[in-house]
Amino acid sequence: MDGDNILRGASFRKYSYDRMHGAALPCSCITVTEQGNRRKDTRERMISRGSEWHRWEPHIHAPGTILNNQFGAADPWGEYLTSLEGLTPTIEAIAVTDYYVTDTYEQFLKHKAAGRLPGVKLLFPNIELRLDVAAKSGFVNIHLLVSPEDPDHVNEVKRILKRLQFGAHNDRFDCTREELIKLGKRSDTTITDDGAALRHGATQFKVNFDQLRKVIHESEWAKKNILIAVAGGAGDGTSGLRQAADATMRQEIEKFAHIIFSSSPAQREFWLGQRGVTIEELRSRYDGCKPCLHGSDSHDQKSVGQPVENRFSWIKGALEFDTLRQACIDPDGRAYVGEQPPRSAMPSQVLSHVRIDDADWATTPEIPLNPGLVAIIGPRGSGKTALADVIAAGCDAITPSGWDADENISPSFLARARRLIGDATTTLTWGGGATVTRALDGADANGHMSFPRARYLSQQFVEELCSAKGVSDGLVEEIERVIFESHSQDDREWALDFAELRDQQTSRFQQAREREAEAISDISDRIATEFEKESLVASLTTQVGQKNKLIADYTADRAKLVVKGTEAQVARHTQLSEAAQKLRNKIQNLGNQRRTFVALQDEVRSMRATGAPEMLRQAQARHTNSGLDAKQWDDFLLIYKGDVDKSLTAYITWADGEVGKLNGVPPLPGDPSVPLIADTADVLALPLAPIAAEMTRLEALFSADKLVREQYAALTGRIAQENSALQILTTRLTDAQGAAARRKDLQTERDDTYGRVFEAIINEQNALAGLYAPLMARLAASSGTLKKLSFSVRRIADVQAWGAVAEEELLDRRKTGPFYGRGSLIAAATEALKPAWETGTAAEVQAAMTAFMAKYLRDLLSHAPYAPTQQAEFRTWSKQFAHWLFSTDHITVRYEISYDGVDIRKLSPGTRGIVLLLLYLALDDSDDRPLIIDQPEENLDPKSVFDELVALFIAAKAKRQVIMVTHNANLVINTDADQIIVAEAGPHPSGGLPPISYAAGGLENAAIRKAVCDILEGGEAAFRERARRLRVRLDR
Repeated sequence: MDGDNILRGASFRKYSYDRMHGAALPCSCITVTEQGNRRKDTRERMISRGSEWHRWEPHIHAPGTILNNQFGAADPWGEYLTSLEGLTPTIEAIAVTDYYVTDTYEQFLKHKAAGRLPGVKLLFPNIELRLDVAAKSGFVNIHLLVSPEDPDHVNEVKRILKRLQFGAHNDRFDCTREELIKLGKRSDTTITDDGAALRHGATQFKVNFDQLRKVIHESEWAKKNILIAVAGGAGDGTSGLRQAADATMRQEIEKFAHIIFSSSPAQREFWLGQRGVTIEELRSRYDGCKPCLHGSDSHDQKSVGQPVENRFSWIKGALEFDTLRQACIDPDGRAYVGEQPPRSAMPSQVLSHVRIDDADWATTPEIPLNPGLVAIIGPRGSGKTALADVIAAGCDAITPSGWDADENISPSFLARARRLIGDATTTLTWGGGATVTRALDGADANGHMSFPRARYLSQQFVEELCSAKGVSDGLVEEIERVIFESHSQDDREWALDFAELRDQQTSRFQQAREREAEAISDISDRIATEFEKESLVASLTTQVGQKNKLIADYTADRAKLVVKGTEAQVARHTQLSEAAQKLRNKIQNLGNQRRTFVALQDEVRSMRATGAPEMLRQAQARHTNSGLDAKQWDDFLLIYKGDVDKSLTAYITWADGEVGKLNGVPPLPGDPSVPLIADTADVLALPLAPIAAEMTRLEALFSADKLVREQYAALTGRIAQENSALQILTTRLTDAQGAAARRKDLQTERDDTYGRVFEAIINEQNALAGLYAPLMARLAASSGTLKKLSFSVRRIADVQAWGAVAEEELLDRRKTGPFYGRGSLIAAATEALKPAWETGTAAEVQAAMTAFMAKYLRDLLSHAPYAPTQQAEFRTWSKQFAHWLFSTDHITVRYEISYDGVDIRKLSPGTRGIVLLLLYLALDDSDDRPLIIDQPEENLDPKSVFDELVALFIAAKAKRQVIMVTHNANLVINTDADQIIVAEAGPHPSGGLPPISYAAGGLENAAIRKAVCDILEGGEAAFRERARRLRVRLDR
């Protein structure tokens, strides 16, 4: 790939600039001065950090000041200048103040020319005037701050002052040194000394406010070169105008002023629209917000540069008069009174310098970086992204996918120039003094010890997170990270990330939901069993009747076999047979018990060997944060309360003993004619063996016919068998007859359990909402773009999926009925169940399901694919049906992120980009690393950029360093970018990279403003919009 494709062609137009007068004026008002081949040299010299905070002294008198000159000393100027040079913090800009004249300012210039005050880069006159408006303890003071940009500014301001006149003694006096002396002598005829006369004249001369306003308004030079400041105090300022009759005059004076001289925090908040009035009210009544500045107003050596309570004046920008104009445009961001200037990012988290080595294409190898908002601009293909990539590489902020991107399609400069970079490296210097060097070919990137020291929102990164294909996991993860970090350390409960915190908060309720869902499944199986038993009542009733009839028939048949004369023996046999049947029933029951005891022994052994340990392991897995050691966990191993081994062994022994007692011992053979059991014996108390032996003896007496005896014995045995079967049938019938009542109880239990499932779901929903509570509270209290972002946690019922299971797998849609065809069940569930599923309480969900079943259960059963007579198939189907009906797998708890009321999943890629920027610029408070953004305005229209992004960048630069590549003027001008880096690419050599150079400065620099207008789309319009929005008029 050649260099032309890497930088995409365009070359930078070369300009040389004159100073722009009036920062809020559009670019068409900028004067362009042709300077021939000196242009490029001028650009190369323009490398600065842009707008930085400097201490200014806007109101300080000097030795020789006309009034209240208490500087004394043998060498007042020497002592005065030495005091200024030794001040901390250092004063770098001084407004030399005197009453009505520029004498001390001119004296200052001479000392500066002689080498004094080397740290002071800017001197300008502050001409103090007294209006003919009385304040609390004097007259209102107003100040003319004069730009020194015009080499003849002293003479020009004297021309302006001369137009101010004061009428007295039947004469009119101009505001000049000579006329003030005349006024002094006319006012006090005893004065003969010109100095004394000048001082006295200055006390008498008062400036008419209307006249001052007219003089300024009528002079184009004055409007471009003079800023008006008014004292805000009560003694000699507008706060002293407290009478109702003075209200209009006070407002007019303050409206006329660009600057308020006051150190009061309350006054600063007022003039910024943060106290008592809104910004709109300030614009309407006072022509906008105003900066508050404060000086030492020193009249003696002791107070030189020492304002009360160290309330120093700080102005952000280069040390030139245009910076003061910029402070009038953006007073909140560029002017401050306090002991220290406002801090933004921590020095250790700020990049202060970038250097590119072993790269012949980098003709500007070193660039200082501002700690605030840095905007990199330039024509297409000028090297803007190149610088952003270089800085990101030095911060280890380029992802592996970024380094490995296809050089033919990647927007990354380093990826496209991979084969041409060679051994080039970048060295970054951090504000804390640390330095780091990285290869620009990525050879040492992403090492196991490296971590990104900046957040780089490259075009590729943003495209991956905000593509048109849908919201990626990456964007969701970033949102979750911000939500997690919005919690205090104490509220994180030792969680490492959002997923872990979410699991901690919700796992309890998810486990409860799983337990209740399993219980529903078990109960449904039991209900199905009870339904099956219930359906057997009629059949079992019939079988019991048939069995009774069969026994009666067998008994009648047996009676017919009795030989005449043996009726007594038959009666005795019948008595014994009944006793034997009862004993056999007892023995059968004891046998059943014994088998149960043996099965319980097996279950106990299995539970101890595998069941209980596995349950313990599952509990340990669910509660990994318990902090319990193995010994403590051992207390949770499930064990049987009593000695079940001993009990079961005893139960088996008891059953065996009882069976032995009931069976008894067979009697020894004897005389067949002698009864084995006396007639008077209680046969119910005898064991089975002697009863059976006696029955056998009696059967031999019924007939001499062996065949008859065998038939009698067979019938007796059959009657005994049928009685046993009858007992079983009777037990089953009794059980089946109780099934309806049990089923109803189980259904009630299932309904309650279903409600508890939703209690768990709702608890999970509330727990998730609690995770978002800190961020949601912040969003609710915010304004502007940030207020458009919202988070919500809601239940989602996928009725389509739930209904599809039944329609496709459980119901016969071919049958005629309410659920014929596809979609009818889903429609019914959507109407009857979905509202409760998604927004109802647990009781409301339970009631909705009860009502749904009451209305549709019979119809649903009519669409069963099997008839109830197909018992096996219908039994299996009914269980599946019950599991489906009460399933909750289709209910999920999901958090949603919306922007301006629209789910993020439905936003355009551009608007998703806004959400991404909201995260990093406004919400990501815990991340104070530099934020590097390549073209944040991508996919956004100019209005959206202004409406949505400008405020975000203004807020973000107060907290962290922001470096952005942009083509949009709004993001440079209306964010009041602290440093603008202008990229320029030279001719493209064959097979190499073009030379890339950079110029840097702040918006207070006229050349930078010109570059912004000429390079950026909408630059001039942005300046106009800024002036319109702020209602800025520097002409008064």
